[in-house]
Amino acid sequence: MPEVILGISAYFHDSAAALLIDGEIVAAAQEERFSRIKHDPAFPLQAARYVLEEAGLRYEDVDAVAYNDKPFLTFERLLETFHAFAPQGFISFLKAMPVWMKEKIYFRRLIGKDLARLGIEKKKIYFPEHHLSHAASAFYPSPFEEAAILTVDGVGEWANTTLGFGKANDISIFEEQHFPHSLGLLYAAFTYYLGFEVNGGEYKLMGLAAYGDPESAHTSRFVEKIKEELVDIRQDGSIILNMSLFRFATFNQMTDDRKWANLFGFSRRKLNDTCTQAHANLAYAIQQVTEEITQKLALKAIQLSKCRNLVMAGGVALNSVANGKLLDLPQLDHIWIQPAAGDDGGALGAALAVHHILYERPRQVLVPDAMQGAYLGPAFSKKEIKNCLRKYDLIYEELPDDQNLCERTAKLLAEGKIIGWFQGRMEYGPRALGNRSILGDPRHPEMQQKINLSIKFRESFRPFAPSVLAEDAHLYFDLPVPSPYMLLVREVKQERRKPTKPPASEELMERLRQSRSDIPAVTHVDYSARIQTVDQTSNPRYRQLMEAFKMLTGYGMLVNTSFNIKDEPIVCTPEDAVQCFLKTEMDALVIDNLIVLKEK
Repeated sequence: MPEVILGISAYFHDSAAALLIDGEIVAAAQEERFSRIKHDPAFPLQAARYVLEEAGLRYEDVDAVAYNDKPFLTFERLLETFHAFAPQGFISFLKAMPVWMKEKIYFRRLIGKDLARLGIEKKKIYFPEHHLSHAASAFYPSPFEEAAILTVDGVGEWANTTLGFGKANDISIFEEQHFPHSLGLLYAAFTYYLGFEVNGGEYKLMGLAAYGDPESAHTSRFVEKIKEELVDIRQDGSIILNMSLFRFATFNQMTDDRKWANLFGFSRRKLNDTCTQAHANLAYAIQQVTEEITQKLALKAIQLSKCRNLVMAGGVALNSVANGKLLDLPQLDHIWIQPAAGDDGGALGAALAVHHILYERPRQVLVPDAMQGAYLGPAFSKKEIKNCLRKYDLIYEELPDDQNLCERTAKLLAEGKIIGWFQGRMEYGPRALGNRSILGDPRHPEMQQKINLSIKFRESFRPFAPSVLAEDAHLYFDLPVPSPYMLLVREVKQERRKPTKPPASEELMERLRQSRSDIPAVTHVDYSARIQTVDQTSNPRYRQLMEAFKMLTGYGMLVNTSFNIKDEPIVCTPEDAVQCFLKTEMDALVIDNLIVLKEK
């Protein structure tokens, strides 16, 4: 009988389920894609049902369940933290404890009840530590026989950063950084202060940072104040936060807003306030500090492990700008980052930790990796898709083969049309990688603004990523390695850049409206791009579309952003895609080999 392990991440944010059969990753998905609740923390009931159905298994076929946290250690941290900061946070303590005493302290019972809703009863439940789960998700699917391991996030039980080493089927953890001195929470504090949501808005902060002025004395002072007043950075990348300026340890609030206003010279930005140059400069400053710490941590992991391969996971590993800077470290030969680096990937990591460490199963190294392109979510039959289109009275054209489909779609894209592209299995992790994507022409100077404002309904400063044929990436970007999971930011090559004029006003968006290269829709204001390289094997139909676009335009590249609108999860089902298509100004929906054109 095959060994079946169900991995679970739940109850905090980004719940997910993943399934291993004899160590092979069969399916994985976030609960938010099914519930349509962004960053859904609930038990992943629908995601778990999906992964079992995908494998054709019954609930009784599950041998073990792995949960990516040790709840008693988390409870211990809460108690010790409230005690250490008493009497601050007493009201928060009174609110938190009844929930823990009634439910969360009895996690095994809580998970057991939720598993029973699936029909999974009397199964072994294991609790790998949170950062061991991250480490397992980074190392075991990677293409390396051995690697240094770096995991960084807000907090697990106690740890928020670990440095380790993976070899064969074993993982060793050398050093840990403990709560409350957390790089993830430091970045989250700035996310909060600059008006974005914690555990969801960090990538907005990263996008805003590009508008900061690196030459400004104002920006330099921000960097100095962060290092002098907020965080003490040690040579090995460990940090000490000045907790008198933070409130996350005992309150449902990240910063002491009054003290931060005195420190930085402006009040906390509210959600709908306009972003100013001061906001952008502060975003740039914390991004620079984050990159410095990340590089020190990477170097320390390489030094401790005596290995020049590096793997990464944890929420901070989604900071693709910091990741791109790591490529310039002379001590680093190769890097691999888990595409589901956040807590959603912890479900997979927990299952892998049980399989390889507890059960001592050998590891098979696969090239390019074991993640199958991260295409681990559900796919839908032609019958299901057609039924959905008929339900909404949509007229569609059915193309006879992939060549006709891709040539027809490429022609629409070259005409400036914006396409909803829905194909095959949904991606696992936060990035759309060509199966649940909105696509556009990267040459179009208005494409970035048009997609942001009329399709995504989101902040107009947000950049878009390019998908590029792997063999053509060097023609456009200073990118020395493949980037299949869109987790590396690098600069557009110098010869493709265009001169820009000094802005006539302080309004940030005026800078955005200037064309900076011959691929303006994917060139951010600092000439950077978050790149996805598409090779010959990972996604054949998407690859064929890009080749068809290159035949028409000479550019083997497309704008690729996730198929969703602001504050909604990426679409999962054909119905999700149709609803998103109908309530936006997308021009066409390409779903399987069917094309729906919007009537004008």
